[in-house]
Amino acid sequence: MANKSVLKLLLILLAIAAIWFVAVTVNRSITKSLDPLQRANSQLGTQVSELLHPTPTILPDPVTVIDKVQALAHLETIRYTVEKVITAENNQGVLAPLFGDRLLFVAHGYVIAGIDMGRILPEDLWLDGNVLNIHLPAAEVLVTALDNDKSYVYDRETGVFTKADPNLETQARQVAENEIRKGALEDGILEQASANAQIYLRWFFETLGYKQIIFISPTS
Repeated sequence: MANKSVLKLLLILLAIAAIWFVAVTVNRSITKSLDPLQRANSQLGTQVSELLHPTPTILPDPVTVIDKVQALAHLETIRYTVEKVITAENNQGVLAPLFGDRLLFVAHGYVIAGIDMGRILPEDLWLDGNVLNIHLPAAEVLVTALDNDKSYVYDRETGVFTKADPNLETQARQVAENEIRKGALEDGILEQASANAQIYLRWFFETLGYKQIIFISPTS
């Protein structure tokens, strides 16, 4: 009886092992058969995503034309970072819902000011005893530019029968650049640029051994 019980147990274990082996084999076969379908679905999903959100292709012309090369001697002494909100619009009024075009442009830009050292002539520096006199040129805005990475169209509304005018954003950017420059000028960027230039040049000439230095403004 004991031998029969052991034999039955072995047969049951062999049956279970056989069923497990068949199940694993079938599962692997099903997985392998589904792999091409899954890959196809993944590729299709990628293609649909590319169609809905295409990546722009930028092709610069291989030919570069250098129009002009000019030596500069600018001493940049201050930089303003400015934010300005610009509203640009066309055909606003009663018919704006039909033919209007309006956008809100958030502009981030910077203004750099300083003096042009190339304008300093030999006669603009002279010694009076032990005193070095320096006639500095007037401070000026050297660079005004928008930061394209931070500037953006916040909102845009077009009429039912109107397409967005591509020139409207261009005009908004031009106005924004002018307004950024204007804001820096109104805040006194040129006065601060001149003061900073004197601080820097005073340190420079003192290292050369001149202890008494007088800066003469352009209007003196």
